[in-house]
Amino acid sequence: MSSTEKGDNSHILTVAPGSKRLKGIEHEGILGPMNPGKKTVDQFLNKIDMHPEGIDLKSTVDHMMDEMKRGLNGEPSSLAMIPTYVEVASDIPTNEKVVVLDAGGTNIRAALVSFTTDGKPVIEDFSKHPMPGTQGFEVSRGEFFDTMAALLEPLIGRGGKIGFCFSYPSEIFPDKDGRLLHWTKEVLAPTVVGRKIGADLKDALAERGIASPPELVLLNDSVATVLTGKASQTERDWGGYTGFILGTGTNTCYVESNAAIGKIDGLDPARSQVINCESGSFTSRYRGEADKILCGLTEMPESHWLEKMLSGRYFGLLVTQTVLLAGQMGLFSSEAFTVMKNLGEISTRDADNYTHNPSGTGNALVDAVKAAGNASDAGRLWFIIDALLERAAKLTAANLAASVLKGQSVSGPLAPTCLTIDGTTYYRYYRFRHRVESYLRPFLTSCDRYYEMVQVDDAPLIGAAVAALTN
Repeated sequence: MSSTEKGDNSHILTVAPGSKRLKGIEHEGILGPMNPGKKTVDQFLNKIDMHPEGIDLKSTVDHMMDEMKRGLNGEPSSLAMIPTYVEVASDIPTNEKVVVLDAGGTNIRAALVSFTTDGKPVIEDFSKHPMPGTQGFEVSRGEFFDTMAALLEPLIGRGGKIGFCFSYPSEIFPDKDGRLLHWTKEVLAPTVVGRKIGADLKDALAERGIASPPELVLLNDSVATVLTGKASQTERDWGGYTGFILGTGTNTCYVESNAAIGKIDGLDPARSQVINCESGSFTSRYRGEADKILCGLTEMPESHWLEKMLSGRYFGLLVTQTVLLAGQMGLFSSEAFTVMKNLGEISTRDADNYTHNPSGTGNALVDAVKAAGNASDAGRLWFIIDALLERAAKLTAANLAASVLKGQSVSGPLAPTCLTIDGTTYYRYYRFRHRVESYLRPFLTSCDRYYEMVQVDDAPLIGAAVAALTN
């Protein structure tokens, strides 16, 4: 006797005895018959709790806002809610050069940055190097900081303070230095954890003969994004500021009143500062089977659940695990599943490119389904990846909505929140901006909150320069 999954009759999923192979009861769409492959994929995703419709937007926003409040008050929370001591109210000095460094998920970048009298950023002497610890082998603390010092050495003396955009969870101190709490994005440099990043960088510069390095301001990439958005939109009256990153990893920050930061004594309640949420750590209640399998394969299985559900570093891995589950449940022909299994890890680039063009050249997924020669396999694979992107967009919208509502946003459309978004992944994912806004705008306008999305180039570099010049 077969067993059935509970739910609405139009989505009943029948499982054969002794296996999980889908038998798929079909149903008609509202305006006509649904693509059979999509019906089967929807049933499969519902069964393994990976369907975007399984995520409730409002409850996710409410949960995240509660975690934000708890984190600000020093209570147990999945969100670190790190005070940065960086404010957004100051004017930016013009024609004054600063040294900037950006340590992201893939590369370290260095440059000199200044601003013209009309507020335009000028980037000079740009250079970059692969991020130490991301090449598949472990690096020592000395190697890590010497790589950065080597990039900065030619720039020291040509600019004022150092603005250092460091895109990893760090406790920030009032002197604007920070201590690395732990690595994300699978960086292999364990002896750097617990160290004060700015102090160790200055020591590395001293070892290269720079006895008196400039003052340094350490900030997160999402904080830099907020500062860049403000700097690029000075002519507008804004009711709040939020910054969001979706690239190799993901994070969010926003401007919060000091009065709401209960875990730090002595802050002026009349002032405000940028809070680094470390939102990639959010423990979403809507995890599916593929999420759990993926987390179990990572260095820290119990951390950064949200990041592993949508960021560029992990999305290909999530697709890989979902495809494996789909193949085990009989969604693909045996020929196609054998070829796809032999691919090993599916890259985020190949997965996303497949949705953009499922017949494109140079894509391992395209080659795999072509080798199997089955159009049904190709279609089901497309629907799986598309649904995972839709789910990622819904989670992103919940994240952004929580940050806008929790921050110093005001009601009505006349002073919207300046929502600055950076990260190649956000702008590359298939139809991602449209997906996010389809959830975000209706939700926030129903709360009488409004926003304008701002896209800026080189946000980490420019934001780091603004932080150095104004703090």
